[in-house]
Amino acid sequence: MLPLPDSRPVQSESPVTGRWLSRLFWLNLVVEGLIVLSGGLVRLSGSGLGCPDWPDCVSGSLIPVAHQAQSWHKFVEFGNRTLTGLVSIVAVALLVAVWRWAPYRKGLRLPVALILLGIAVQAVVGGISVHLKLNPFIVAAHFLISMVLVAASAWLVWRDREGDAPPKPTARREVRLAAYAASVMGAVVLVLGTMVTGAGPHSGDATQPARLHIDVRSIAWMHADSVMLFCGLVVATWLGCRLVATTRRSAKAWLLVLVVTALQGILGYTQYFLGVPSPLVELHMLGATLLVIALTWGVLSLRERTQESPAEPAAPPARDRQRAPDRSR
Repeated sequence: MLPLPDSRPVQSESPVTGRWLSRLFWLNLVVEGLIVLSGGLVRLSGSGLGCPDWPDCVSGSLIPVAHQAQSWHKFVEFGNRTLTGLVSIVAVALLVAVWRWAPYRKGLRLPVALILLGIAVQAVVGGISVHLKLNPFIVAAHFLISMVLVAASAWLVWRDREGDAPPKPTARREVRLAAYAASVMGAVVLVLGTMVTGAGPHSGDATQPARLHIDVRSIAWMHADSVMLFCGLVVATWLGCRLVATTRRSAKAWLLVLVVTALQGILGYTQYFLGVPSPLVELHMLGATLLVIALTWGVLSLRERTQESPAEPAAPPARDRQRAPDRSR
């Protein structure tokens, strides 16, 4: 069972509408994860310049054409761009659905806005990466923006299931600080991971690879060291939640973070010692996506929003109350 809250406010929408909204939020999270994997497939297959122009695939055509020199790579890259269109459609559907069927859920607006803004920025960065011939720094930024979008989508799924009362902490301040430190360290791990990829063999272009001019072994070990520190913070947060958290959900959420981290670490070391084969790199990207989701939920589990109770009617002023008849006479 996922460690999600279950205090969704009861408002005027029908149960059917509420279920469809939740499914739409989950669909958005799934497609954000899928585009990470499709982007990884583009890179690992050397298809990053399969469409050498942007926003056109090739000059004068939005879609691949028969005379392109990019062979089958054009279909891989165009497929990824098509999935970007699907992600955009789902994001617009989020905006319409929240505006139309949940206008009272103000807590849903910020994650939806972040998703829409992030997709727009992501499209621009993707175009820049094509025009700069897959500059590794731009490609790294492209991936990191995807991770922000995944986190915002996970936040939306969580926020949908919360109440709308003010948040209350479910763990002591020390535990929350450890969780925040783990989140910051998780971001460092992701950034260093993109540097490892940028210095490794998978540039995204099969003919003219653009690489970071750093020693891949050194940056890989820096990445591994940051993972060790991250693991320590995750274990500390999980133990703190086990000992002092007021809800079991917090401990379950951080146990999920710990399990995903362990699996991701095993994948990372395995792919390194096997010479980074493409299938394992793709699985490692899937693991990074799942880790961002789990970490987002872990941080959110350290607070609790209950369902707001309806306001009680105020008592009438004393001067307006009718004096009870005196029956003692």
